[in-house]
Amino acid sequence: MKKTLTSMAIAATVLTAPVAAFADKLLLKTPIAFSTSLPGLGSPIPRVAEQLDLMSGGTLKMKVYEPGKLVPPFEILDAVSSGKINSGYTTAGYWAGKIPAAPLFSAVPFGPEAGEYMAWLYYGNGMSLYQEMYDQAGFNVKVLPCAVIAPETSGWFAKEINSPGDLDGLKMRFFGLGGKVMQRLGVATSLLPGGEIFPALEKGAIDATEFSMPAIDARLGFHKLVKYNYFPGWHQQATVFELLVNKDVWNDASDQHKAIIENACKASMTDSFAEGEAIQHAALIDNVENNGVSIKKWNDDMLATFRENWDAVAKEEAANDAFFAKVLGDLTEFRDGYAIWKENAFLPRK
Repeated sequence: MKKTLTSMAIAATVLTAPVAAFADKLLLKTPIAFSTSLPGLGSPIPRVAEQLDLMSGGTLKMKVYEPGKLVPPFEILDAVSSGKINSGYTTAGYWAGKIPAAPLFSAVPFGPEAGEYMAWLYYGNGMSLYQEMYDQAGFNVKVLPCAVIAPETSGWFAKEINSPGDLDGLKMRFFGLGGKVMQRLGVATSLLPGGEIFPALEKGAIDATEFSMPAIDARLGFHKLVKYNYFPGWHQQATVFELLVNKDVWNDASDQHKAIIENACKASMTDSFAEGEAIQHAALIDNVENNGVSIKKWNDDMLATFRENWDAVAKEEAANDAFFAKVLGDLTEFRDGYAIWKENAFLPRK
């Protein structure tokens, strides 16, 4: 009888250990910058929420708020840092006005594709620099990459663009560091949230726009107003999206909850990339066959012009901000090494 009671006590301890470990419950109230109806862009975060609940046995939950329902997209960083909300899902490129280096953790013109980007983040110095950026800028947040998509389209235009002069004087919605390149070419750029782009095009407030991948752009209806869709997306060969958690909330969380959040976001990086890659061809076919869209490719002269101006922008930004220079230098060094592998291992593209 004594042996049986001892065995039962051991079994009870084993069975209750996980419950004790997750005794503290955590609810992440998470406003997002992109509608969950946008595949690969906003759709990853509800799946993350589902996995947090399942993996934690219900002790860790995330409530997702559509854009503007709790906090406007461009206010998410400040709101998380101040503790007004405890988390948010967005992209670092939105903080260029606050932190010059932020766009380097979102999308880099002529920059790394998704696999190379993730390699730098997880196995180079990317993640330590990413967190250092927010820390030194005085933001009280923990940052986790939580989705990534492959190349975007280069833009939607009402007329063909055959030379740099055709861009001069255009008003265009443009994102991140690519926007600075376009400014050098005479484009008046503005950064609008996704939901505001179509009305701006319709009213003539902008003449052209870029936003995301074909399947995502299709949901916003750009093809109804502008018919020339250009490729490749030199300005965003990959785009990373971030989960921000208030650092006090993060520090108070259990090690188990931290691990669940970190691994759910890593899984989301894979899932979002796969989702985005799977659905673009159908959108391209639909645009051509049913929407009257002309798919255009930048000629070599235009790509060379974009590249030349990006190099100039990169030098200017690095000269103006020491941390931008630090991150760009580290990323460039990593890419130089990666190029040895890429040039030998990958098939040439024609």
